[in-house]
Amino acid sequence: MRKTIIAGLIAAAALPAAAAEDAKNYPSKPIRLVVPFTPGGSTDILARVIGMKLTEAWGKQVVIDNRPGAGGNIGVDLVAKSPADGYTLVMGHIGTFGVNPTLYPKLPYDPIRDFQPITLVALVPNMLSVNPALPAKSVKELVALAKAKPGTINFGSGGNGSAAHLAGEYFKLMSKTAITHIPYRGTSPAVTDLIAGQIQMIITGVPPTLNFVKTGKLRALGVATSKRLALLPDLPTIAEAGVPGYEATQWYGVLAPAGTPRPIVARLNAEMAKAIKGPDVREKLAADAAEPVGNSPEEFGAFIKKEIARWAPVVKASGARPE
Repeated sequence: MRKTIIAGLIAAAALPAAAAEDAKNYPSKPIRLVVPFTPGGSTDILARVIGMKLTEAWGKQVVIDNRPGAGGNIGVDLVAKSPADGYTLVMGHIGTFGVNPTLYPKLPYDPIRDFQPITLVALVPNMLSVNPALPAKSVKELVALAKAKPGTINFGSGGNGSAAHLAGEYFKLMSKTAITHIPYRGTSPAVTDLIAGQIQMIITGVPPTLNFVKTGKLRALGVATSKRLALLPDLPTIAEAGVPGYEATQWYGVLAPAGTPRPIVARLNAEMAKAIKGPDVREKLAADAAEPVGNSPEEFGAFIKKEIARWAPVVKASGARPE
């Protein structure tokens, strides 16, 4: 019995040294970065940018593994159940780690217990855009019109429970308006119908609508950030333009399975922060009005908890259900 206890204590004491040795040799093989959505979206694009920089820095391939389905839950759950050795990571998103914990009654993973945050990569601002035929040239006019004609203005999104859906529901709550949600199977068809006048408004990331705003096919009324964007300095924030306190920004960050050795977490964090703050990556992100972050694991973990709490009442009030 005594020998067993002593052996256990020796093994436990050896764990920090083993972790340090693993970190020293890390990475010794390719890393898999899971993207829980289809190729081509913001999550996928950011993952490939980070993956490329890590590959360049370490000389080990970072393989992007797209695992879409169930609102991102399939890919995220795969990582939650993967070995905690730093070789399987996930690009998290406001949906998978901020909204889904409330949206899905039986989520297959726990966003806090099952994951080790690495770093928040970037914030991507949402923008409120309307069809030019809508007689509202400002957020105040839009709110006034919606209150004068309840239920007659429709807003689109990429699906029930999507980031754009919740951004619209949050706008309704904050502005005390009755606006009807029209879900689509993706952001692109929603934007197409917005241009065609089938729906009247959308609050989604800047990239899908920016070019249409520039060409006059859509009218931007405000950005859902706390301050104006350098890319669109003349466009007011939604908060200053008529809905005080409104802010709804999409975000993306990398996480590993819970239990990943601290030295490996620290190494991943340091290299990702370096990549995110590099001039080439900042330039790529700026083209889409994205703001690079690169914070600590502790800061990212606290941020996720805050986002879950912030979006829970919005999800419940919206009555949103998974598709």
